[in-house]
Amino acid sequence: MMKKWLATLITACILSILAVPGVQAAEKKQESDDTLAKGAKSAILIERDTGEIIFDKNAHEKLPPASMTKLMTLLLIMEELDKGHMKKSDMVTVSERAASMGGSQIFLEAGEEMSVDDMLKGISMASGNDASVAMAEKIAGSEEAFAKKMNEKLESLKLKDSSFKNATGLPAEDHYSTAYDMAIIAKELLKYEDITKYTSVYEDYLRKGEKNEFWLVNTNKLVKFYKGVDGLKTGFTNEAKYCLTATAKKNNMRVISVVMGAKTTKDRNAMVTEMLDYAFGQYETNKLFSRGDKITELELFKSDKGKTDVVVSQSVSTLHKKNDKKPNITSEAKLSKDLQLPLMQGDKVGTLIIKEDGKVLSKTDLVVKEDLQPASYFQLLKRTMQKIAKVG
Repeated sequence: MMKKWLATLITACILSILAVPGVQAAEKKQESDDTLAKGAKSAILIERDTGEIIFDKNAHEKLPPASMTKLMTLLLIMEELDKGHMKKSDMVTVSERAASMGGSQIFLEAGEEMSVDDMLKGISMASGNDASVAMAEKIAGSEEAFAKKMNEKLESLKLKDSSFKNATGLPAEDHYSTAYDMAIIAKELLKYEDITKYTSVYEDYLRKGEKNEFWLVNTNKLVKFYKGVDGLKTGFTNEAKYCLTATAKKNNMRVISVVMGAKTTKDRNAMVTEMLDYAFGQYETNKLFSRGDKITELELFKSDKGKTDVVVSQSVSTLHKKNDKKPNITSEAKLSKDLQLPLMQGDKVGTLIIKEDGKVLSKTDLVVKEDLQPASYFQLLKRTMQKIAKVG
Protein backbone atom coordinates (compact mmCIF):
# COMPACT_ATOMS: atom_id res chain seq x y z
CA MET A 1 0.00 0.00 0.00
CA MET A 2 2.88 2.37 0.88
CA LYS A 3 4.43 1.79 -2.56
CA LYS A 4 1.11 2.35 -4.31
CA TRP A 5 0.51 5.57 -2.37
CA LEU A 6 4.03 6.81 -3.09
CA ALA A 7 3.68 6.05 -6.83
CA THR A 8 0.42 7.99 -7.00
CA LEU A 9 1.96 10.95 -5.15
CA ILE A 10 4.99 11.02 -7.44
CA THR A 11 2.75 10.86 -10.51
CA ALA A 12 0.67 13.77 -9.23
CA CYS A 13 3.81 15.82 -8.60
CA ILE A 14 5.23 15.13 -12.06
CA LEU A 15 1.97 16.05 -13.72
CA SER A 16 1.73 19.22 -11.66
CA ILE A 17 5.02 20.39 -13.12
CA LEU A 18 3.37 20.38 -16.55
CA ALA A 19 2.22 23.97 -16.19
CA VAL A 20 0.49 24.99 -19.41
CA PRO A 21 -1.77 27.77 -20.67
CA GLY A 22 -5.36 27.23 -19.61
CA VAL A 23 -8.78 28.77 -19.18
CA GLN A 24 -11.26 29.98 -16.66
CA ALA A 25 -14.51 28.05 -16.44
CA ALA A 26 -16.68 28.33 -19.55
CA GLU A 27 -19.53 29.94 -17.67
CA LYS A 28 -17.23 32.87 -16.86
CA LYS A 29 -15.91 33.20 -20.39
CA GLN A 30 -19.13 32.69 -22.32
CA GLU A 31 -20.43 35.85 -23.94
CA SER A 32 -23.92 36.31 -25.33
CA ASP A 33 -24.03 36.96 -29.07
CA ASP A 34 -27.56 37.66 -30.24
CA THR A 35 -26.51 37.44 -33.88
CA LEU A 36 -25.79 33.69 -33.67
CA ALA A 37 -28.42 31.04 -34.58
CA LYS A 38 -31.19 33.63 -34.87
CA GLY A 39 -33.37 31.39 -37.05
CA ALA A 40 -32.96 28.20 -35.00
CA LYS A 41 -35.32 26.84 -32.37
CA SER A 42 -32.27 25.82 -30.35
CA ALA A 43 -28.51 25.73 -30.77
CA ILE A 44 -25.26 25.16 -28.93
CA LEU A 45 -21.54 25.52 -29.54
CA ILE A 46 -19.00 23.64 -27.40
CA GLU A 47 -15.31 22.84 -27.42
CA ARG A 48 -14.87 19.10 -27.78
CA ASP A 49 -12.14 18.18 -25.28
CA THR A 50 -13.35 20.29 -22.35
CA GLY A 51 -17.07 20.18 -23.21
CA GLU A 52 -17.20 23.85 -22.29
CA ILE A 53 -20.09 25.85 -23.71
CA ILE A 54 -19.10 28.79 -25.89
CA PHE A 55 -22.65 29.71 -26.96
CA ASP A 56 -26.13 28.34 -26.45
CA LYS A 57 -29.74 29.17 -27.28
CA ASN A 58 -32.56 27.15 -25.70
CA ALA A 59 -30.05 24.30 -25.54
CA HIS A 60 -32.19 22.17 -23.19
CA GLU A 61 -35.46 22.48 -25.11
CA LYS A 62 -36.82 19.04 -26.01
CA LEU A 63 -37.27 18.75 -29.78
CA PRO A 64 -37.42 15.98 -32.41
CA PRO A 65 -33.81 15.30 -33.49
CA ALA A 66 -34.67 13.54 -36.78
CA SER A 67 -31.64 11.70 -38.22
CA MET A 68 -29.25 13.28 -35.73
CA THR A 69 -30.50 10.32 -33.66
CA LYS A 70 -27.99 8.30 -35.70
CA LEU A 71 -25.18 9.92 -33.70
CA MET A 72 -26.17 7.57 -30.88
CA THR A 73 -26.48 4.66 -33.32
CA LEU A 74 -22.96 5.37 -34.58
CA LEU A 75 -21.67 5.73 -31.01
CA LEU A 76 -22.92 2.26 -30.05
CA ILE A 77 -21.43 0.79 -33.24
CA MET A 78 -18.04 2.37 -32.54
CA GLU A 79 -18.12 1.10 -28.96
CA GLU A 80 -18.74 -2.45 -30.17
CA LEU A 81 -15.81 -2.16 -32.57
CA ASP A 82 -13.56 -0.69 -29.88
CA LYS A 83 -14.41 -3.53 -27.48
CA GLY A 84 -13.59 -6.10 -30.16
CA HIS A 85 -17.14 -7.47 -30.20
CA MET A 86 -17.16 -7.13 -33.98
CA LYS A 87 -14.86 -6.08 -36.82
CA LYS A 88 -15.34 -3.71 -39.72
CA SER A 89 -14.88 -6.66 -42.05
CA ASP A 90 -17.76 -8.61 -40.45
CA MET A 91 -20.71 -9.18 -42.76
CA VAL A 92 -24.24 -8.09 -41.80
CA THR A 93 -27.26 -9.93 -43.19
CA VAL A 94 -30.13 -7.56 -43.96
CA SER A 95 -33.53 -8.51 -42.55
CA GLU A 96 -36.92 -7.96 -44.21
CA ARG A 97 -37.64 -5.25 -41.66
CA ALA A 98 -34.39 -3.39 -42.24
CA ALA A 99 -34.89 -3.52 -46.01
CA SER A 100 -38.41 -2.10 -45.65
CA MET A 101 -37.33 1.16 -43.96
CA GLY A 102 -38.50 4.27 -45.76
CA GLY A 103 -36.96 7.72 -45.86
CA SER A 104 -33.22 8.06 -46.45
CA GLN A 105 -31.79 4.71 -47.47
CA ILE A 106 -29.05 2.90 -49.37
CA PHE A 107 -31.59 0.46 -50.85
CA LEU A 108 -30.55 -2.69 -49.06
CA GLU A 109 -32.38 -5.86 -50.07
CA ALA A 110 -33.61 -8.55 -47.68
CA GLY A 111 -30.99 -11.29 -47.44
CA GLU A 112 -28.23 -9.06 -48.80
CA GLU A 113 -24.91 -9.11 -46.98
CA MET A 114 -22.87 -5.98 -46.47
CA SER A 115 -19.78 -5.32 -44.34
CA VAL A 116 -19.88 -3.26 -41.17
CA ASP A 117 -17.44 -0.91 -42.91
CA ASP A 118 -19.88 -0.23 -45.75
CA MET A 119 -22.81 0.03 -43.33
CA LEU A 120 -20.91 2.79 -41.53
CA LYS A 121 -20.50 4.61 -44.83
CA GLY A 122 -24.20 4.25 -45.55
CA ILE A 123 -25.21 5.63 -42.16
CA SER A 124 -22.60 8.39 -41.92
CA MET A 125 -22.86 9.76 -45.43
CA ALA A 126 -26.32 8.87 -46.78
CA SER A 127 -28.14 8.67 -43.44
CA GLY A 128 -29.40 5.22 -44.39
CA ASN A 129 -32.36 4.16 -42.25
CA ASP A 130 -32.08 0.63 -43.63
CA ALA A 131 -28.39 0.44 -42.70
CA SER A 132 -29.11 1.83 -39.22
CA VAL A 133 -31.74 -0.83 -38.50
CA ALA A 134 -29.56 -3.60 -39.93
CA MET A 135 -26.73 -2.60 -37.58
CA ALA A 136 -29.13 -2.25 -34.65
CA GLU A 137 -30.33 -5.80 -35.23
CA LYS A 138 -26.77 -7.12 -35.52
CA ILE A 139 -25.73 -5.56 -32.23
CA ALA A 140 -28.85 -6.10 -30.11
CA GLY A 141 -31.00 -8.64 -31.97
CA SER A 142 -33.82 -6.19 -32.64
CA GLU A 143 -34.29 -2.46 -33.07
CA GLU A 144 -36.36 -2.38 -29.87
CA ALA A 145 -33.52 -3.96 -27.88
CA PHE A 146 -31.08 -1.56 -29.51
CA ALA A 147 -33.25 1.42 -28.51
CA LYS A 148 -33.00 0.17 -24.94
CA LYS A 149 -29.21 0.25 -25.25
CA MET A 150 -29.44 3.77 -26.64
CA ASN A 151 -31.38 4.93 -23.60
CA GLU A 152 -29.02 3.11 -21.24
CA LYS A 153 -26.16 5.02 -22.85
CA LEU A 154 -28.06 8.27 -22.32
CA GLU A 155 -28.32 7.38 -18.65
CA SER A 156 -24.60 6.64 -18.38
CA LEU A 157 -23.85 10.02 -19.98
CA LYS A 158 -26.27 11.66 -17.49
CA LEU A 159 -28.42 13.04 -20.30
CA LYS A 160 -31.93 13.34 -18.89
CA ASP A 161 -33.63 15.33 -21.64
CA SER A 162 -33.53 12.71 -24.40
CA SER A 163 -35.51 9.58 -25.19
CA PHE A 164 -34.93 7.32 -28.18
CA LYS A 165 -37.49 4.88 -29.56
CA ASN A 166 -35.62 3.81 -32.69
CA ALA A 167 -32.18 3.81 -34.32
CA THR A 168 -33.11 6.12 -37.19
CA GLY A 169 -34.85 9.24 -35.95
CA LEU A 170 -38.01 8.51 -37.90
CA PRO A 171 -40.98 10.18 -36.14
CA ALA A 172 -42.17 8.30 -33.05
CA GLU A 173 -44.00 9.20 -29.88
CA ASP A 174 -41.66 10.15 -27.01
CA HIS A 175 -38.65 10.30 -29.32
CA TYR A 176 -36.88 13.56 -28.55
CA SER A 177 -33.59 15.20 -27.63
CA THR A 178 -31.97 18.60 -27.10
CA ALA A 179 -29.15 20.57 -28.68
CA TYR A 180 -27.12 20.09 -25.50
CA ASP A 181 -27.64 16.32 -25.44
CA MET A 182 -26.77 16.03 -29.12
CA ALA A 183 -23.52 17.92 -28.51
CA ILE A 184 -22.55 15.61 -25.64
CA ILE A 185 -23.36 12.49 -27.69
CA ALA A 186 -21.20 13.92 -30.49
CA LYS A 187 -18.45 14.67 -27.97
CA GLU A 188 -18.51 11.03 -26.87
CA LEU A 189 -18.60 9.74 -30.44
CA LEU A 190 -15.55 11.79 -31.37
CA LYS A 191 -13.50 9.82 -28.82
CA TYR A 192 -13.37 7.28 -31.63
CA GLU A 193 -11.32 9.24 -34.11
CA ASP A 194 -11.98 6.70 -36.88
CA ILE A 195 -15.54 8.01 -37.17
CA THR A 196 -14.40 11.09 -39.09
CA LYS A 197 -12.95 8.81 -41.78
CA TYR A 198 -16.59 8.18 -42.66
CA THR A 199 -18.31 11.46 -41.81
CA SER A 200 -15.72 13.63 -43.60
CA VAL A 201 -16.04 11.95 -47.02
CA TYR A 202 -18.16 13.92 -49.48
CA GLU A 203 -18.79 11.15 -52.02
CA ASP A 204 -18.11 7.44 -52.37
CA TYR A 205 -19.67 4.25 -53.71
CA LEU A 206 -21.23 1.10 -52.29
CA ARG A 207 -21.17 -2.15 -54.29
CA LYS A 208 -18.61 -0.55 -56.65
CA GLY A 209 -18.66 -2.17 -60.08
CA GLU A 210 -21.77 -4.25 -59.39
CA LYS A 211 -25.20 -3.96 -61.03
CA ASN A 212 -26.67 -2.32 -57.94
CA GLU A 213 -23.76 0.10 -57.46
CA PHE A 214 -24.87 2.99 -55.23
CA TRP A 215 -23.43 6.51 -55.28
CA LEU A 216 -23.10 8.03 -51.83
CA VAL A 217 -23.18 11.80 -51.41
CA ASN A 218 -22.77 13.25 -47.93
CA THR A 219 -25.91 14.97 -46.66
CA ASN A 220 -23.63 17.37 -44.75
CA LYS A 221 -22.45 19.75 -47.48
CA LEU A 222 -20.20 21.65 -45.06
CA VAL A 223 -17.61 18.84 -45.29
CA LYS A 224 -16.97 20.16 -48.80
CA PHE A 225 -17.55 23.87 -48.35
CA TYR A 226 -16.14 24.71 -44.89
CA LYS A 227 -12.45 24.02 -44.29
CA GLY A 228 -11.98 21.89 -41.20
CA VAL A 229 -15.47 20.38 -41.05
CA ASP A 230 -15.23 16.57 -40.94
CA GLY A 231 -18.66 15.56 -39.62
CA LEU A 232 -21.10 14.78 -38.22
CA LYS A 233 -24.85 14.33 -38.92
CA THR A 234 -27.75 16.12 -40.55
CA GLY A 235 -31.44 15.61 -39.86
CA PHE A 236 -34.80 16.52 -41.35
CA THR A 237 -38.46 15.65 -40.84
CA ASN A 238 -41.48 17.86 -41.33
CA GLU A 239 -41.77 18.17 -37.56
CA ALA A 240 -38.07 18.64 -36.76
CA LYS A 241 -37.30 20.89 -39.74
CA TYR A 242 -33.62 21.17 -40.68
CA CYS A 243 -31.08 20.06 -38.06
CA LEU A 244 -27.32 19.61 -38.04
CA THR A 245 -24.65 18.53 -35.59
CA ALA A 246 -21.36 19.60 -37.13
CA THR A 247 -17.76 19.37 -35.97
CA ALA A 248 -14.68 21.13 -37.23
CA LYS A 249 -11.01 21.13 -36.27
CA LYS A 250 -8.47 23.90 -36.73
CA ASN A 251 -5.09 24.36 -35.04
CA ASN A 252 -5.70 21.39 -32.70
CA MET A 253 -8.99 22.90 -31.51
CA ARG A 254 -12.14 20.89 -32.21
CA VAL A 255 -15.58 22.37 -31.73
CA ILE A 256 -19.09 20.95 -32.01
CA SER A 257 -22.02 23.02 -33.24
CA VAL A 258 -25.67 21.96 -33.11
CA VAL A 259 -28.63 23.67 -34.77
CA MET A 260 -32.19 22.39 -34.43
CA GLY A 261 -35.36 23.60 -36.15
CA ALA A 262 -33.94 25.73 -38.97
CA LYS A 263 -36.36 26.63 -41.77
CA THR A 264 -34.14 25.66 -44.71
CA THR A 265 -30.87 23.83 -45.38
CA LYS A 266 -29.35 27.16 -46.43
CA ASP A 267 -30.32 28.75 -43.11
CA ARG A 268 -29.05 25.74 -41.19
CA ASN A 269 -25.65 25.72 -42.91
CA ALA A 270 -25.29 29.50 -42.58
CA MET A 271 -25.98 29.39 -38.84
CA VAL A 272 -23.50 26.57 -38.24
CA THR A 273 -20.88 28.39 -40.34
CA GLU A 274 -21.31 31.57 -38.29
CA MET A 275 -21.00 29.61 -35.03
CA LEU A 276 -17.83 27.88 -36.20
CA ASP A 277 -16.34 31.18 -37.35
CA TYR A 278 -17.12 32.67 -33.94
CA ALA A 279 -15.45 29.79 -32.07
CA PHE A 280 -12.26 29.79 -34.12
CA GLY A 281 -12.09 33.58 -34.18
CA GLN A 282 -12.49 34.07 -30.43
CA TYR A 283 -11.04 30.98 -28.74
CA GLU A 284 -8.07 28.64 -28.73
CA THR A 285 -7.11 25.50 -26.86
CA ASN A 286 -4.02 24.00 -25.31
CA LYS A 287 -3.67 20.25 -25.76
CA LEU A 288 -2.53 18.46 -22.61
CA PHE A 289 -2.98 14.78 -23.48
CA SER A 290 -4.14 12.70 -26.42
CA ARG A 291 -6.42 9.69 -26.03
CA GLY A 292 -4.31 6.68 -25.03
CA ASP A 293 -1.41 8.67 -23.54
CA LYS A 294 0.19 6.91 -20.58
CA ILE A 295 -0.39 8.74 -17.30
CA THR A 296 0.91 6.22 -14.74
CA GLU A 297 1.09 2.48 -14.00
CA LEU A 298 -1.29 0.27 -12.06
CA GLU A 299 0.40 -2.41 -9.97
CA LEU A 300 -1.81 -5.27 -8.78
CA PHE A 301 0.07 -8.09 -7.10
CA LYS A 302 -2.74 -10.60 -7.72
CA SER A 303 -3.08 -9.91 -11.47
CA ASP A 304 -1.57 -12.09 -14.18
CA LYS A 305 0.61 -9.25 -15.55
CA GLY A 306 1.45 -7.72 -12.19
CA LYS A 307 1.15 -4.21 -13.59
CA THR A 308 -0.13 -2.37 -16.64
CA ASP A 309 -0.17 1.12 -18.12
CA VAL A 310 -2.95 3.47 -17.12
CA VAL A 311 -3.94 5.74 -20.01
CA VAL A 312 -6.27 8.67 -20.53
CA SER A 313 -9.63 7.66 -22.05
CA GLN A 314 -9.94 10.70 -24.30
CA SER A 315 -8.01 13.79 -25.34
CA VAL A 316 -7.66 16.50 -22.71
CA SER A 317 -7.30 20.23 -23.41
CA THR A 318 -7.98 23.59 -21.84
CA LEU A 319 -9.90 26.41 -23.52
CA HIS A 320 -9.35 30.15 -23.29
CA LYS A 321 -10.16 33.32 -25.17
CA LYS A 322 -7.43 34.55 -27.46
CA ASN A 323 -5.12 37.15 -25.92
CA ASP A 324 -6.35 36.41 -22.38
CA LYS A 325 -3.78 36.02 -19.61
CA LYS A 326 -2.93 32.35 -19.41
CA PRO A 327 -3.31 30.91 -15.89
CA ASN A 328 -1.25 28.10 -14.42
CA ILE A 329 -2.72 24.62 -14.94
CA THR A 330 -1.90 21.53 -12.85
CA SER A 331 -2.82 17.88 -13.33
CA GLU A 332 -3.41 15.17 -10.76
CA ALA A 333 -3.93 11.44 -11.27
CA LYS A 334 -6.07 9.62 -8.70
CA LEU A 335 -6.28 5.82 -8.90
CA SER A 336 -9.27 3.99 -7.49
CA LYS A 337 -8.92 1.83 -4.39
CA ASP A 338 -10.01 -1.80 -3.99
CA LEU A 339 -10.09 -2.61 -7.73
CA GLN A 340 -11.51 -6.05 -8.49
CA LEU A 341 -10.10 -8.49 -11.05
CA PRO A 342 -10.59 -9.19 -13.86
CA LEU A 343 -10.16 -5.79 -15.49
CA MET A 344 -10.83 -5.44 -19.21
CA GLN A 345 -9.08 -3.05 -21.58
CA GLY A 346 -10.79 0.32 -21.26
CA ASP A 347 -12.15 -0.27 -17.75
CA LYS A 348 -12.00 2.81 -15.54
CA VAL A 349 -9.38 2.65 -12.77
CA GLY A 350 -9.04 6.29 -11.82
CA THR A 351 -9.50 9.93 -12.72
CA LEU A 352 -7.27 12.61 -14.22
CA ILE A 353 -8.12 15.97 -12.64
CA ILE A 354 -7.17 19.24 -14.34
CA LYS A 355 -7.07 22.27 -12.04
CA GLU A 356 -6.55 26.01 -12.29
CA ASP A 357 -5.39 27.61 -9.04
CA GLY A 358 -6.95 24.78 -7.05
CA LYS A 359 -10.26 24.91 -8.92
CA VAL A 360 -11.25 21.80 -10.88
CA LEU A 361 -11.62 22.46 -14.61
CA SER A 362 -12.23 18.92 -15.79
CA LYS A 363 -12.20 15.26 -14.80
CA THR A 364 -11.33 12.54 -17.29
CA ASP A 365 -11.50 8.78 -16.83
CA LEU A 366 -8.23 6.88 -16.57
CA VAL A 367 -8.44 3.35 -17.99
CA VAL A 368 -6.30 0.23 -18.23
CA LYS A 369 -4.48 -0.26 -21.51
CA GLU A 370 -4.86 -4.06 -21.52
CA ASP A 371 -6.80 -6.88 -19.89
CA LEU A 372 -5.81 -8.00 -16.40
CA GLN A 373 -6.84 -11.46 -15.23
CA PRO A 374 -6.35 -13.04 -11.80
CA ALA A 375 -2.85 -14.51 -11.47
CA SER A 376 -2.38 -18.26 -11.30
CA TYR A 377 -1.22 -20.00 -8.12
CA PHE A 378 2.27 -20.46 -9.59
CA GLN A 379 2.53 -16.77 -10.60
CA LEU A 380 1.62 -15.71 -7.08
CA LEU A 381 4.08 -18.20 -5.57
CA LYS A 382 6.89 -16.96 -7.83
CA ARG A 383 6.21 -13.31 -6.95
CA THR A 384 6.06 -14.09 -3.25
CA MET A 385 9.41 -15.88 -3.42
CA GLN A 386 10.92 -12.93 -5.35
CA LYS A 387 9.70 -10.51 -2.67
CA ILE A 388 11.16 -12.66 0.08
CA ALA A 389 14.46 -12.83 -1.77
CA LYS A 390 14.59 -9.04 -2.15
CA VAL A 391 13.85 -8.51 1.53
CA GLY A 392 16.55 -11.01 2.39
